[in-house]
Amino acid sequence: MRKIIQIDEKRCTGCGQCIPDCPEGAIHSVERVAEAYNEKAVMENIARQGPAVIRAHLEHLTSHRQQEYYHQALEYLDEHNLPVPPHSKPKAPSGEPSCPEHGHVGSCPGSAARSIARGPLRSVAPAPSRKSELRQWPIQLALLNPDAAYFEDADLLISADCAPFAYADLHKNLLRDRIVIIFCPKLDLDIEGYITKLAEIFSKHAIKSVTVLRMEVPCCGGVRYVLDQALGRSGKTISVTEMTVTIQGEIV
Repeated sequence: MRKIIQIDEKRCTGCGQCIPDCPEGAIHSVERVAEAYNEKAVMENIARQGPAVIRAHLEHLTSHRQQEYYHQALEYLDEHNLPVPPHSKPKAPSGEPSCPEHGHVGSCPGSAARSIARGPLRSVAPAPSRKSELRQWPIQLALLNPDAAYFEDADLLISADCAPFAYADLHKNLLRDRIVIIFCPKLDLDIEGYITKLAEIFSKHAIKSVTVLRMEVPCCGGVRYVLDQALGRSGKTISVTEMTVTIQGEIV
């Protein structure tokens, strides 16, 4: 049986993170005028489900840097004499303020500072230089012209900004014979504009295939979300291969 579930706008921030996180691809979004998100209305529902759900919600807010909503959630608990369950309160990075009352600072799991262990530096013979496989310019989605001739009959590589720095063999294994498009689904502001531009590229050109390259961090799932939305608008069916790069630089 197929179910259609409508989300109460007051209880949804519209971040879209649930869409790429859904393992079955069963969640879709539509654009329409909606009521403003109401954190305390959300907490009214969350609080009924017990401390574990409250804790998970508070940690979700902190992981997505929703400091205003986080404090509204704490206000709701205080107003209703409900205890604040223990939850992750990451320390503020240097120069980033934290909440003095709760020791909280919003931080995304994908932006957590970490060191990457590598082998010791060794004196070795220089490796032969490699030629760049880049076939076009510009590469940032915000700067691309959907009418560019190089899109015709192209195999596309749609990559998150960070992925080429983590994956050492990008030029040799992925960029060769492909047209590359890069953007960041977390930091770039005009995601709706990106969807529209990609849909225009798909509509105007015969695209042979698309390879998606993303990092393993959760927010990078937005790359596939933008692609899927653009394909839906264009009405095109194109073969898509998705590849994930770990922080260590390995392909999953």
